[in-house]
Amino acid sequence: MEVKVFGVIGAGQMGNGIAQVAATSGLQVIMNDIKDEFVDRGLKNIASILAKNVEKGKMSAQDRDAVLGRIKTSTSLKDLSAADFVVEAATEKEPIKFQLFKDLDSICGPGAILASNTSSIPIGRIAAQTKRPGKVIGMHFMNPVPVMKLVEVIRGLPTSEETFKTTWELSVKFGKTPALSNDFPGFIANRILMPMINEAVFCLYHGVGTREDIDTVMRLGMNHPMGPLALADLIGLDTCLAIMETLYDGFCDSKYRPCPLLRKYVEAGWLGKKSGRGFYEYL
Repeated sequence: MEVKVFGVIGAGQMGNGIAQVAATSGLQVIMNDIKDEFVDRGLKNIASILAKNVEKGKMSAQDRDAVLGRIKTSTSLKDLSAADFVVEAATEKEPIKFQLFKDLDSICGPGAILASNTSSIPIGRIAAQTKRPGKVIGMHFMNPVPVMKLVEVIRGLPTSEETFKTTWELSVKFGKTPALSNDFPGFIANRILMPMINEAVFCLYHGVGTREDIDTVMRLGMNHPMGPLALADLIGLDTCLAIMETLYDGFCDSKYRPCPLLRKYVEAGWLGKKSGRGFYEYL
């Protein structure tokens, strides 16, 4: 299957990053969100990153303009009817994702593939919301999308071979390295990463160390590029909590119980970098 028009639902941090790599690969892109201010902010972010690439000599001004020219913004899901392949990058909440896939199923052509950038929700559960379960797949990008090389491709039980191959080849076209995960809550990446972050929060909760000491141990002792608490702030504490809840509900295993301090921060609106405060403060 040849993909010419690529749709992205969500113009936030993940969505605009996905739109950028898709447009850079030569695809026509439709970047959709619920408000003009969201898509405008997403497009502005892409333009800012591309401008820095021009300044650093990584691309020409002409190439930058060509990439931006391939991105169309939208606030109506109906615009996605023109897409051959759509990636949903909305909030990590089942009701929101389920409704989006129901809507996309009725809007998009019968040949279109519908992918989710979900961090943890099983793909089979999402596919069941549509009448095209064979054309539903997980395409989990890492943050920040333009920089990180991995795309975790999650194949649900009903996902067809054609859908899998198209998604795999598209990942390579984007300059990414795909890795296959079977359809379990959290897949590979977050089944390993999130319990580590959650345990770091427990260490803070129990007073084992300060936020700085916890992050320093993991950076210098384990050679991680950033500490788990700083990483949680970058990801968003609400997203971390949602993933831990999906793991806990999916496996019914107490080792996935979200730390009470993580929940307390989210309830207080301390969501990390995007809200200005999480485990650290941001100006």
